[in-house]
Amino acid sequence: MYHSVSPLVGLRDHGFVAGQAITKAEAGKVAKHEKACIENQHVFVPFAFDTFGALAPDAVRFLKRVQQVVSSNTAHVKVQNFVFSRVGFAIQKGVAAQLVARLPAISL
Repeated sequence: MYHSVSPLVGLRDHGFVAGQAITKAEAGKVAKHEKACIENQHVFVPFAFDTFGALAPDAVRFLKRVQQVVSSNTAHVKVQNFVFSRVGFAIQKGVAAQLVARLPAISL
């Protein structure tokens, strides 16, 4: 489950702070899902990013851990950036889909 928010969230309210949107998205995910995960004996790792592709700290830690597991289970040298490049592509694809969905319909 992922959540994308504009990095400009809260710009007018409190002044711009880099990473503010990611921090808010991450906190919102924790508030929404953590209790249910704990009750079901699952670990909850929020995966939040902004529209420019910056990742929340917990997401980065999680992906680095996945990257270590992938690296330890394969002999390929190019694996080092595989996890982050695939996630980056998925984020770009999702953001593009959101932008296209907001375009006005073109009637022919």
